[in-house]
Amino acid sequence: MAITLRWDVPVHLRDEAEAVLRAWDVLERERGGEPVVDFDCAPVAAEVEAAPDRLWVYRRLRELRGRASGALAVRLDGDLAYLGALLGQRRSLDEYVRATQGCAAAGWPEEYVVERGEVARAALESLDVSWGPDTVAELEHLEGPLPVEAAGEAIRRAAERYEPAVRALTGATASYRLAIEAVEVDAYWAFWLDGAGEDVRLRLNLTNARFTEAGARRFALHEVLGHGLQSVGIGAHGADAPWPRLLSVHVPYQVALEGLAQAMPLFVAADDPVLTACVRLDHYVQLVRSELHLAVNDGADPVTCADHARARVPWWRDRAIADQLTDRGADPSLRSYLWAYPTGLDWFAALAEADTKVIEKVFHALYRAPLTPAELAVLHPAGPPFGGPGRPVRLRPAAVP
Repeated sequence: MAITLRWDVPVHLRDEAEAVLRAWDVLERERGGEPVVDFDCAPVAAEVEAAPDRLWVYRRLRELRGRASGALAVRLDGDLAYLGALLGQRRSLDEYVRATQGCAAAGWPEEYVVERGEVARAALESLDVSWGPDTVAELEHLEGPLPVEAAGEAIRRAAERYEPAVRALTGATASYRLAIEAVEVDAYWAFWLDGAGEDVRLRLNLTNARFTEAGARRFALHEVLGHGLQSVGIGAHGADAPWPRLLSVHVPYQVALEGLAQAMPLFVAADDPVLTACVRLDHYVQLVRSELHLAVNDGADPVTCADHARARVPWWRDRAIADQLTDRGADPSLRSYLWAYPTGLDWFAALAEADTKVIEKVFHALYRAPLTPAELAVLHPAGPPFGGPGRPVRLRPAAVP
């Protein structure tokens, strides 16, 4: 299916923005901070000099924003909001998420969270996995433990297995080169994909990752054929595009990127009951995380948050809950980026129930360009509201789930 996208900004202005963003990225990396660019869809051969400081970057981005419109303006709004946060600016969560992720931070009603929990519980019970403190251990046993040294090759084989189906769904034709490496990083993530051009790098964080046979299939779909193939495809179609061809977690493409990657088994592995159960469980868990995200940014007591979290997810421990509260309340990047996970998964889980023509239209578009929530809503107007319909979070022990 051919998708027509209109470019509305002169390419030279986009190129100016790319140069500033690359210089900012080098600055952050040299000072030991978080990278600004996670995937460079159009790498340059010349060495990039670091920007002199964050204020220089902020002034340059603000000047570019004054001349920008359309897709470039949306991207620069996210950059300015995130850089402002790095410089100490503290916007309200909703304002910050609207600027960076392109959607509201409204949240989901308690009854909806509970309903998703019941769906997840039923999916697990169909696999003879109980709901309680041992849920994760039982699920990992069912998935089939995998030695660390075998994980990389298992992911690569799974990617080769699913690639024809993903290409058929998305119309993707770009080629890629995959490298898999193991690291030990004190961070929330277990798997992370980045890269440049056709080179895709998947890192396995041995600090957090637990490897299983089903997990290898799942992360082949999520990281390699979701993020990797998609990023390469975006680069292949972006020569004359108005948006900077630099993917970053603090801009409004992440809802689409993370939502698609998390939900991929529902579209290409629906006959795998373990993978689909994992998606149902993730959907619920991400909604609970969204409750904590809203609560901690509203000034809720950390112990009350922890009590609520354990009532919702009985296998969580205090260390994991504490890290989640810190990430969502105090880290300028994660305060924005982690909201993309529940928002994106909720929308794509609903998309899986849509007409096949709508699904094809969305996936074909997403493997050609990074799309914002507003652009996704045009492609599928019957989808749920991004960021939730809203309802104040009530933190209290809950009987279910």
